[in-house]
Amino acid sequence: MHLIKNISLVILVIGYMLAGINHFINPTSYYRIIPHYLPYPVAINIVAGAAEILLGLLLIPTQTRPMAAYTIILMLIAFLPVHISMISDAPLRLGKLTVTPLLAWIRLALQPVLIAWAWWYTKS
Repeated sequence: MHLIKNISLVILVIGYMLAGINHFINPTSYYRIIPHYLPYPVAINIVAGAAEILLGLLLIPTQTRPMAAYTIILMLIAFLPVHISMISDAPLRLGKLTVTPLLAWIRLALQPVLIAWAWWYTKS
């Protein structure tokens, strides 16, 4: 089980780092999914991308892992309105990807899985 948890951690770290970097590579895709009632989408995108990179890095040391995991959980909860609005906005084009209603629902359904995955690392 220890090996599986370590491999899962590496995947989680890489996933958050790549997701964060993608905020800077493809910012317009993120601007399109930030709910319109939130001001300053450019700043929100920068903060979200930087947070994902930082939290991915903070998952590596055992001393900061629980705090990073709890913060990831809070971030995933904070992002729920984005995924809910994607359902009503679908189909929409994000770069080369077309988000269909089905894909938007699958993405929303993945949120509890991602929360549970992060929760696994809240204990040292």
